Amino acid sequence: MFADNSKKMPGKHRNQRRRSVEADDASKHVRNALPLWKRGLDFACLIFAAPALVGLMAGIALLVRLSSRGPVIFRQERIGLGGKTFNFFKFRTMRHAAETGSHEAYLKNLIGSDVPMRKLDAEDGRVLRIGVWLRASGLDELPQVFNVLRGEMSLVGPRPCIPYEYERYRPEQRERFQAVPGLTGLWQVSGKNETTFQEMIDLDIRYARNLSLRQDVSILFRTFPVLIQQTREALQRKRARKCAIIQGPPVRQREVRPLTSV
Repeated sequence: MFADNSKKMPGKHRNQRRRSVEADDASKHVRNALPLWKRGLDFACLIFAAPALVGLMAGIALLVRLSSRGPVIFRQERIGLGGKTFNFFKFRTMRHAAETGSHEAYLKNLIGSDVPMRKLDAEDGRVLRIGVWLRASGLDELPQVFNVLRGEMSLVGPRPCIPYEYERYRPEQRERFQAVPGLTGLWQVSGKNETTFQEMIDLDIRYARNLSLRQDVSILFRTFPVLIQQTREALQRKRARKCAIIQGPPVRQREVRPLTSV
């Protein structure tokens, strides 16, 4: 009359134990990648900077709102710790609903070449005028403090990549995802615009393998001079382009031939 489930129970218990072990392993991996000292450093820095961050983010939000139609905050799916996806926040620096095909094609070429990983901001028609400045100064990344508060990111760590970039990674390159992604990192303070894709991977893996409080603090202090230098270079490029437009193309001088007697 009643079904005998005694033979099914052992298998059920094994599945439950396996899931429990996997959950414990995942929890241990997160604790190793985001130790208490790292979480404490994130919160300490955010609390210290909170008064300045609130006013700065409000001002940037207003400028973005006035610069073009569309949302102030740009949300995008990114790849985080262990290859898991999360919703990534930043100030919108491009025109609303801009196409992504050109970036995907450019990224594909970078991954398979030894060309430095420079952004196309100056030549990219999708980027807003204010967007060039925000991207050069790194201020467009400020909304990621909410990702930090949610435990999806840290202040220091490898940059979270886009899913179509992640799909092109080789197995050994995915070791960089053994660290919690961050707003700044070893690659960013090691000449990111002059490094190749593989050099970026090597720096991120080196960071993940040598996780320490001393390294994070060092990277945080090195970040500010780098951002100042990037902003200065962006302004210089902008002035150079403006001067080139005003002056126009060089005038070709007409060749004057000497008179000869017949």
